[in-house]
Amino acid sequence: MPGGLIAPPPLTLYIHIPWCVRKCPYCDFNSHGLRADLPEAAYVEALTRDLEFALPSIWGRPIEAVFFGGGTPSLFSPEAIDAILTQVRTLTRLNPLAEITLEANPGTFERERFKGFRDAGVNRLSLGIQSFSDAHLHALGRIHSAAEAIHAAESAIALFDSVNLDLMYALPGQSLAQAEADLRQAIALGPRHLSAYHLTLEANTAFAAKPPSLPGDEAAADMQERIEAMLMDAGYRHYETSAFARPGSECRHNLNYWLFGDYLGIGAGAHAKLSFHDRIVRQARTKHPDDYLAKAGTPEAIADERRLGTAELAFEFMMNALRLNEGFDARLFQQRTGLPLGRVEPVLAEAEARGLIVRDAQDIVPTLLGRRFLNELLQMFLSDSDD
Repeated sequence: MPGGLIAPPPLTLYIHIPWCVRKCPYCDFNSHGLRADLPEAAYVEALTRDLEFALPSIWGRPIEAVFFGGGTPSLFSPEAIDAILTQVRTLTRLNPLAEITLEANPGTFERERFKGFRDAGVNRLSLGIQSFSDAHLHALGRIHSAAEAIHAAESAIALFDSVNLDLMYALPGQSLAQAEADLRQAIALGPRHLSAYHLTLEANTAFAAKPPSLPGDEAAADMQERIEAMLMDAGYRHYETSAFARPGSECRHNLNYWLFGDYLGIGAGAHAKLSFHDRIVRQARTKHPDDYLAKAGTPEAIADERRLGTAELAFEFMMNALRLNEGFDARLFQQRTGLPLGRVEPVLAEAEARGLIVRDAQDIVPTLLGRRFLNELLQMFLSDSDD
């Protein structure tokens, strides 16, 4: 890491709650369907031990955002979320104006429960809608109906400063008209943020074992283009591959990921990226909830920790920053990796010659072609060699 980092990047906190009512057949996250009572109190205690153990690695650094992901974090009571956030405020330098996001499932919606989350300090709710079609929700294994999705979204938007609705497209048997209908309903609800994900078949999922019939590549591309056009017409800024926001409502936690900022991850299977003057490390907590509950707050809870090598740093920076449609300030590469931009100059020159990026003295921006063939663009920065 030549030169090292002059200053650490912004820091956010990710808190993983691994349980859900039922695991969806497309999901490859570290989530576990409930088979017994939710061990809420024990898990809050484990998260506290985990955070205390991690304090030396983030000591004195402000936390700019908190993100509760899962699983289904809204399975936890407002009292439990409040207890977790109280510990975060007590033990860390949490920015008083921090964005605090909680993922929620419309199938677990109760208005008083959502009000409790807001009162605990959650100021941004992310609802896993996926579709407003009962047939497609059934095909995806979701536990909520279209009517429940609309009711949950309306209530969330009335309660929270910012709400994200997650949608998916290229669903089993889905037509372009049906994808458009989902999006029209989402826009009509008026959330500040929308995420639109292409359904993909991930390894080690039920869909990978028994693949459903999905729209072809051309049909999926037509859906993507139509979604982007409809959201632009509705006033949403397409700022990242799958993310659209009203001005000023971009997800700060996720933007920090994409700009190669730091994040501490606590909870079962949570990942972290932490920068020090002379190194950048990635960590992963032990994945199984029972294992995590037993080991949280000890070195044994860190299932993996490794220092990123020079070639990895260059690739991982680009893997994140090139997801941003407006690109990034060229100076950020050295600020976040400790490497001179000249390290990747030959690759940048080739990408520019192929029409995948445009750049000037200040910014590096993926073109429309580069966004459409993002994987191919990123492969150009991947190296088998390392220092």
